[in-house]
Amino acid sequence: MTIAVGDRLPDIEVQTMGREGPRTVRTGEVLGKGKVALFAVPGAFTPTCSDHHLPGFVVRAADFHAKGVDRIACLSVNDAYVMGAWARERKVGDSVLMLADGNGDFTRAMGLEMDGSGIGLGTRSQRYAVIFEDGVVTALFVEPGPGLNVSSAASVMAAL
Repeated sequence: MTIAVGDRLPDIEVQTMGREGPRTVRTGEVLGKGKVALFAVPGAFTPTCSDHHLPGFVVRAADFHAKGVDRIACLSVNDAYVMGAWARERKVGDSVLMLADGNGDFTRAMGLEMDGSGIGLGTRSQRYAVIFEDGVVTALFVEPGPGLNVSSAASVMAAL
């Protein structure tokens, strides 16, 4: 069942890349306090994700903060090494917290998994964005098909 407005954030272990290597964190810890904009992508380094989705949030990070967003996070069903390399390649810096959902546990708990086996990706996350306020979903933007429309940084910003 897909998460909905009013639901609580699933508290699941994911990873982020730290200075010493992968670090396990809980989503309740990194996404459950304050106002958080999370966007999820089907895969790091994939064209739409790399060329449009991630850069849109990086470029508009200050605008999101000005609208009261405390943290911006990006999640993908990739490992922490891939997410770390993608962040370095895209010069993300501290603007977006990169979260690796390597086993897809968070993605399944959100009810937003996608079968990408037909295009060689296996089980991945649907493309979406969500706003959490103190761990509660206040807005959800799930892409209805391929492409980037409702979950883009511009669309999420317009809804804030």
